[in-house]
Amino acid sequence: MVGRHSRIVDRALTRLKLRQLRLLVAVGAHGNIQNAARELGISQPAATKMIQDLELDFEVKLFTRTNRGVVPTVFGETLIRHGKLIFAQVSNAAQELDDLNEGNSGRVVVGTLLAASTSLLPAAIELLLEDRPNVAVKISEGTNEVLMPRLLSGEIDMVVGRLPSHRHRDKIRQEKLFEDRILAIVGPQHPLAGRDDVTFAQTKPFGWILPPQETTLRRQVDHFFVGQQQYVPPVLIESVSYLTNRALLQSRDLIGLMPAEVVAQDVENGHLAQLAWAVPFGQGPIGVSFRADDDLSPAGRAFKTALHRAAQGKPISYSPK
Repeated sequence: MVGRHSRIVDRALTRLKLRQLRLLVAVGAHGNIQNAARELGISQPAATKMIQDLELDFEVKLFTRTNRGVVPTVFGETLIRHGKLIFAQVSNAAQELDDLNEGNSGRVVVGTLLAASTSLLPAAIELLLEDRPNVAVKISEGTNEVLMPRLLSGEIDMVVGRLPSHRHRDKIRQEKLFEDRILAIVGPQHPLAGRDDVTFAQTKPFGWILPPQETTLRRQVDHFFVGQQQYVPPVLIESVSYLTNRALLQSRDLIGLMPAEVVAQDVENGHLAQLAWAVPFGQGPIGVSFRADDDLSPAGRAFKTALHRAAQGKPISYSPK
């Protein structure tokens, strides 16, 4: 087995060409060798020969032919994934060189979840800019389902927010920053705002703003609702947009579930109100997910350090009033 591995590595280092990997990724995207060949500006026979050479070098079958084209085997999917990562790293290297050429001290691309977007991330960026005033920072917002594949493919350097509890954990590294809680939030005009000891029964007449179904929190909410005599909200809005949720809570008598870290400032300023109902689910770690320290640029490692510094003064712990 060791001899086979060494033999394949030697072939890859001496014979593998980026053009072959580009073709491999294109065939995977098109599901068709002819269309992939056209995209690369080569003939179909030449493309077929390049795929055959790859299969010989790696000693595996990369595609299976069907009546609709070709489908990657498990080996093909693996090599395509690594090919995408290689091209992402080449693109990142070119971008970093370009940034350095323009006087910037590196670049970091960060994916952010709602739980980190309002306080932790801005504080970490401030700390980073103190040390690297010319660093280029790019922020991309989304859910774990959207951001984690982009992290694995190398499009982004790290994801900051609620750490995934199961999916992707075998492929990434995680560092916990602090624990966060989920709060029930309403607008200051809501009939339940300011009341003491609100029960879940009192919330039933009102609509809810909830995260999408693919999120861990939503699965926890749905499980809780089923246990409450299969409760179904009279109005249900799915949204991870804080600005939208904030405006809806201020204009309608809805109830939202949000991380304490996110709503802290608006609750303190009176723009939103914390419902005096202890949410019985949703507590979890806020942290940073990344592929490996060796994959991070100097700017990326500096930003990860800034995240830890920004989190030191937090632990956030809100209790129902």
